Amino acid sequence: MTLTSVLSTKDKIGYGLGDMASALVWQTATLFLAYFYTDVFGLPAAIMGTMFLVVRVIDAFADPCIGALVDRTQTRHGRFRPWLLWFAIPFGVSCIITFYVPDAGPTAKIIYACVTYAILSFIYSAINVPYCAMPGSLTMDPQERHSLQSWRFCLSFIGGLIVTVIALPLVAQLGNGNDQKGYFYAMSMMGVLGILLFFGCFFMTRERYTPHNDSSGSIFSDLKLLAKNSQWRIVFLFNILLLTAVVTRGSATMYYVKYVLQRPEMVFAFIVSGMIAALLGALFSARLLGKFDRVRAYQWTIITFVVFAALIFIIPPTQVWLIFGLNIVFSFIQNLTTPLQWTMFSDVVDYEEHRSGRRLDGLVFSTALFAIKFGLALGGAVVGWVLGAVDYIPNQAQQTASVLTTINALFTLIPCLLFISMVLLLTRYKLNSQLTNTIARELIRKRDASNSVATPQTTPDFSNTGVTR
Repeated sequence: MTLTSVLSTKDKIGYGLGDMASALVWQTATLFLAYFYTDVFGLPAAIMGTMFLVVRVIDAFADPCIGALVDRTQTRHGRFRPWLLWFAIPFGVSCIITFYVPDAGPTAKIIYACVTYAILSFIYSAINVPYCAMPGSLTMDPQERHSLQSWRFCLSFIGGLIVTVIALPLVAQLGNGNDQKGYFYAMSMMGVLGILLFFGCFFMTRERYTPHNDSSGSIFSDLKLLAKNSQWRIVFLFNILLLTAVVTRGSATMYYVKYVLQRPEMVFAFIVSGMIAALLGALFSARLLGKFDRVRAYQWTIITFVVFAALIFIIPPTQVWLIFGLNIVFSFIQNLTTPLQWTMFSDVVDYEEHRSGRRLDGLVFSTALFAIKFGLALGGAVVGWVLGAVDYIPNQAQQTASVLTTINALFTLIPCLLFISMVLLLTRYKLNSQLTNTIARELIRKRDASNSVATPQTTPDFSNTGVTR
């Protein structure tokens, strides 16, 4: 029994459209939401910070609940795709209402901001948990999942580029001097585009394997089962380290270009060139790394881009174009690993099914999103703590030597320490290419055996699992 590729380019592009839709909101929230709330909406900064924290805490509990509901979903469209159909329009509408400024008093505006931001966060999770968990139902081939994730992140970076390049010009053009109207109209366009992209993802994909899952247990029993899975614990910690490193470096980028390189006019070019390199890295990931064992390829790729980051630290900041080029190379190599990062979660789902008989796609990927959100919060906090410790003064053209060294370290060495920790953690991760292929074959064999003895009323359709007899 062998695994064969069953996904067409249409399947992969269709799946990637979902993350392009998510990126429209994700990138907007990352780049503009804090500024919008304080400088356009008129929300006090302290209220905004508290709101962000409280909603993230609520998300920590909401995501596993959504994952448990996804694992218990059974429809004619499958387990995961129906969630895209149900929440595509709410997803776009939540984006639109979040960027609307009501004509109301201060208290009413605070309440409106808190409610709409909580709705945006909840719906983002409700559509992204099942979306991220879909690959296991689209194909059982680990190599095909790697390729699927490559297409996904290529299209995701395109979505991020769209926001980065056109969002602010759209705000200026549509608002005609009124930022409140400009943000609302621009984000309305993003919201409508997000709806169309999620519908495209729904109609262009098909779940080839949606097994019947025992729904008699509780979410707590599923969490206890998952906590005993050593490979899930490694991947969960791995992703917290990864996102902390990525967000620390990303958050330090503007400080680095503005104060260390002393070229604030290059911030946009520095960020966009890195995003284009990241897009290409994700696109070529399966082609460049797919021939090698995934765990060893991940380790050596991390070591390689750590070397480039260390070079950036020691190169004099006067060598602007050399640093510019090294950052592009770093971004390309670093994002070769992004599809592998998400493939690991699918491998953990297969491993859990092989280990216990329970398939927990939704719950596993909900914990993945929780790890990402935790890493995002921790990465942002690291930058704030470290800059505060060296008495950084905003908008001061000439920073002290200690501040400049610290900013350089935040952009290079501190993330490198976290990346090296990830390499060490991977030495304990056993789901390499050989084992994941073996597990996939055994799962298919068990499903075929179950199919052969099932009654016609309960027989699931395994006709396109990717097995060649």
